[in-house]
Amino acid sequence: MSAQTLRKKLYEFWRRSGVNLFMAAIVLCTALVLTNQAAGIYIISGVDDAAIVLDGNGKAPELESKLLYTSNGSRGYDVCLRLGQVVTVRHDGETFTTKSRQESILKTLQRLNIVPGPLEMVGIDFTDSGVEITVSSDLAYYEHVVEEVAFETVRVANPQMEQGTEKVVQEGADGIRSSIYEVVWSNGQEIARQFVEELDSTAVDKIVEYGTAAPAKPVPAAFPSNDSPIASVSTNADGSGVLTLASGEKLSFSSVKNMTATAYTAGHGGADYCTATGTTVRVGTVAVDKKVIPLGTRMYIVTNDGIVYGTAVAEDTGVRGNKVDLYFNTYEECINFGRRSCQVYILQ
Repeated sequence: MSAQTLRKKLYEFWRRSGVNLFMAAIVLCTALVLTNQAAGIYIISGVDDAAIVLDGNGKAPELESKLLYTSNGSRGYDVCLRLGQVVTVRHDGETFTTKSRQESILKTLQRLNIVPGPLEMVGIDFTDSGVEITVSSDLAYYEHVVEEVAFETVRVANPQMEQGTEKVVQEGADGIRSSIYEVVWSNGQEIARQFVEELDSTAVDKIVEYGTAAPAKPVPAAFPSNDSPIASVSTNADGSGVLTLASGEKLSFSSVKNMTATAYTAGHGGADYCTATGTTVRVGTVAVDKKVIPLGTRMYIVTNDGIVYGTAVAEDTGVRGNKVDLYFNTYEECINFGRRSCQVYILQ
């Protein structure tokens, strides 16, 4: 890099950081001519995060990024302070305060009898109130980085969509982002780099909407029924009561039994067309355990999930316990009905 290019870069940096341009340019450019080595690791920062990096080959990257120079020799680049600046130096747990004499950082440290060790670093922070210098084997600073970044996927709930469904409403695109990182150096090496903040980004998020609405309840299969559904139930203290159907018909009952209902049809599972009481099977014929429900009992049956079987008569047997077996015309209806909990109103 030419001395003219370096001066141009230094001008913007030192103008923003409040450092004497002329003296700094002389010191730095002279060092470029004399050596490619430095006396320490310099971390240079300012109130606006401006910084400059000078590497071992005398190259200066763009000023937007933080700059470190790692030393391995006796001479190197130094920063010149203007006259009268308040300088605070921290080293080995002690704090020193002085005013600069239009001298370099190196001269300021020498005047205070501070000599950085081989693995110590010099952190230079330009603040509104002056210059803070930290000499330590462990230093941290914030670095402004411009980098490529992949797009992120953002998931957004949509209450109008059914659970388990999703759709892409915006495709993503990679971009460039400007970010702040916290960087930690120890004993002459970078040991940690932590993302702190994103300042801006040209990446475009991929937006995916997912459904939160409960799935629609399946419509119950249509089953033959002898009656309309129940409109209301009035119950007496002894368990008896009156069913009022949607049609307006009223049915008196003596009790209600919670039972398990299954389904059967003639020609399957050994079932015949003639019942145990000698009647012909039809919708409304129910097989029961006659010890639980006597044969000939009239009933009104409705499942707990709302399927109305309606009025029926206990005319057949073949089940045991607290169960009723309902007759349907087809095997398919039996399969669709399956096994369901139900209420059996014993009619008077």
